[in-house]
Order: sequence, then structure tokens, then C-alpha cells
Amino acid sequence: MKIGLQIPSFTWPGGDAAIGQHLAEIGQRADEAGFASLWVMDHFFQIQFAGPAEDPMLEGYSALSFLAAVTRRVTLGTLVTGVIYRYPGILAKTVSTLDVLSGGRAWLGIGAGWYEREAKGLGTPYPPLKERFEQLEEALQIVLQMWAGTVAPFEGKHFHLAETLNQPQPVRKPRPPIMVGGTGEQKTLRMVAQYADACNLFDRMGADTIRHKLDVLKRHCEQLGRPYEEIEVTTLGTAHIAPGAQSADDIITHCKSLAALGVHHAIFNMPNVSELAPLTVFKEQIIPAVADL
Repeated sequence: MKIGLQIPSFTWPGGDAAIGQHLAEIGQRADEAGFASLWVMDHFFQIQFAGPAEDPMLEGYSALSFLAAVTRRVTLGTLVTGVIYRYPGILAKTVSTLDVLSGGRAWLGIGAGWYEREAKGLGTPYPPLKERFEQLEEALQIVLQMWAGTVAPFEGKHFHLAETLNQPQPVRKPRPPIMVGGTGEQKTLRMVAQYADACNLFDRMGADTIRHKLDVLKRHCEQLGRPYEEIEVTTLGTAHIAPGAQSADDIITHCKSLAALGVHHAIFNMPNVSELAPLTVFKEQIIPAVADL
């Protein structure tokens, strides 16, 4: 099993002026500890599940570019970009740039978007859910066309590109992996089966729900003729390693239960990550213990 680190909050000691220092230290420690991936959210206001909207929130791709410069091996992505925030051609170019500058370490994480307050607050269009899903599918098609090196028009219902030119192309071959985030059974998981390399589920949903969602994904794969084994199953959860909270053994046990469900890549956020000590626990105890799951 691979272990990833998500950084959803930048409310750290020292205030705004210290964010860069903390982020660099966390990224470097995670890289050295053997984390497989490093993720930030693609939000502009803090989300309600992590704190008040007024809390510090970094723009995702700027933060990933910063992390690319201070790390060497860990892969980098947003968990996940809302399709409404960036024109698909520009998004493909942005991720291509991250991949080139990081030496082939970029992911594209993408979803339909959901944070209405953020979108309206910053003047981003926030169409109905049906339209956002239509845009998501077109965006996936555009990105794949650009990363295939095809320079041609794209004519969709929502997006119209005269020429899908993308130079330089990503370094990673055949292209950066695509994660479609979300758990919707009719549209999201079908798009995972049709276009993506990975899905992402919330581990708080519990074993029965995760098992059910993966069964749905398998059925979509069967209907589309896609080998289910090609899809990397990832989960997002919280690891709070501290006295009175969770221990290394607790996390290892949890990872074993996820592996039994067919999860390949467990991603965790950590409320006390700025203390750095939890990253050492992962390095010394957790990552080695789950590597062969």
C-alpha cells in the first residue's frame, strides 16, 4: 500500500508570514519519509469541514509548484480541482507545466466542484450540477486530447477549442495520471471507469459503503470493457497521531482494513502535521509496516 499526505489547512504557528517555511518543512519531511504522494485542496476559501472560510488558503497549483522545488521524489496533485475554476485547456497546460518542472511527478485530480460560496464570492460561474458534470466530462476529453499530442479542434457543448496545442508535453509517460474525485454512482464513477487512472473515496464512509462503491465501479468497467485492475483505488482520511488520539498501531490496523477492501493508496491529512513528529512516526513505523499490503 502507498501512503499519501494531504495538506488541507495552512493555519499554523507564526501566522501568514510563516506559511512558506512550514510548508517547505512538511514537504521535505514527507518526501524523506517515503510518502508516495502530496496533495493540496483546490480551493480559494477554507472549506467548512476544516475551518472558517476566513482561514488561510493557498492557491493549489502555486503551492504544488513551491513543493515541487523543495522535494525530489514525491508525486504532487490537487485533491481535487473543481472543473468550474479553470478552462480545461489552461488546466491541461498548468498540470503539464507542473509535471515538466517536477521531473514527471504531477497528478491531475479533478471533479465537478461543489463550493458555491467560494465560486460566487470570487465571481466564478457556478452552473447547475448537471452542467458541471457535462463540463467535467468535456474537460477530461480535452485533457486527454492535449496529452495525446493531438493538435486539432475540440467542439463540445460547453467548451470550444480551435487547436489543442500543448508544448512542452508532460514528462511522465504516457501522461500524468488522472484522478476523478467523488462517489456519485451514475456519473462520477462511470467517468472514472471511462477516463481516469484512479478514484478517490472517503474512508469515513466505512467498509460497507466503500465496498459498494467499488462494486459499482467494477460494473462500469465491465460495461465499458475497461479492466478494473487498471484503476488505482485511493482513499482520503485523517490520521491524528498524538496522546489520547491515535497511535501508529491504530493507523496500521486501519490501513490493513482498507487493503482488504482493495485500496491501493491511502491518503491522510493530519491536524498536527506542522509539528512534524507525526511524519517521523509514519516514516519509522507506518510506511514500512504497510508497504507489502
